[in-house]
Amino acid sequence: MKPKVFVTRPLPAPALELLSSACEVRSYAEDGAIPGSQLADACCDVEGILVNSAQITEDVLLAAPRLRAVSNCGVGYDNVDVAACNRRRIPITNTAGSLEDTTADLAFMLLLATARRAIEADRYVREGLWERWQFGLLHGLDVHHKTLGLVGFGRIGQAMARRGRGFSMRILYWARRRAAETLERELHAQHANLEALLRESDYVSLHVPLTPETRHIIDRKALRLMKSNAILVNTARGPVVDEGALVDALSSREIAGAGLDVFENEPRVHPDLIKLDNVVLAPHIGSATGETRLRMATLAVKNLVAMLAGERPANVVNPEIYS
Repeated sequence: MKPKVFVTRPLPAPALELLSSACEVRSYAEDGAIPGSQLADACCDVEGILVNSAQITEDVLLAAPRLRAVSNCGVGYDNVDVAACNRRRIPITNTAGSLEDTTADLAFMLLLATARRAIEADRYVREGLWERWQFGLLHGLDVHHKTLGLVGFGRIGQAMARRGRGFSMRILYWARRRAAETLERELHAQHANLEALLRESDYVSLHVPLTPETRHIIDRKALRLMKSNAILVNTARGPVVDEGALVDALSSREIAGAGLDVFENEPRVHPDLIKLDNVVLAPHIGSATGETRLRMATLAVKNLVAMLAGERPANVVNPEIYS
């Protein structure tokens, strides 16, 4: 008999077919967040959950006594109660390795669009305001040969470093664990403490997971350390930035601008951010290409099938349950 699984959002057809060949599949039909009570009811008899953005809380776990695998379709897994899963020895996987370059592309796009005022320029043309070429029109900021500071130096941070090198940028990074010297040499990246990185960088790009330690890692104090002509880019998680403090810094031109794909209270965006012309906003689309979303979904399916077969996938994020 095939194990029963629940999928919290619709999957691309090839990934769904792959999952259906190994499991009895039920899915939430809407491409949106399933309410917690409905998710708990849907998981009462399942052995596996393939989750995308939904909250796997202790209540959901308590309602699913047969559950033995959680496959998260994404790299960040702050939506899953890891401690509760550990108590049940339920493995959790993510889709690291499937989306890093795509997310770095989006991060660098936000950096460029903010620096060169691309959204303002597009609006200027569309609104019929462009009447002649002007020497002083819409001056932005150079990107080439500037300093790129990476807060977090995992796979996405490293992919950003490679893109920065293409623009002859100086690369600084901060991470809890210093990278190997061979990687630093390959990427021409220099380790720095966070305060020095914020003071010296022209562009600060965030690539840390959301943890109690990283929540509001960019707060009022951090923003005041940044240069007045610096730009902040966030494609990590919204709550790593104190959004109110960021609004104040942008409004007062304490920093030059920001490019944001994630927000503190998604999908709500701070109303004052929307009013500002020195910020570029995107609706959490860091990995949103057809190719990448299919890769993510396929990897999430393979992880789930492997766990239900008693295998240990490479993408387990709580390996301590196996000790």
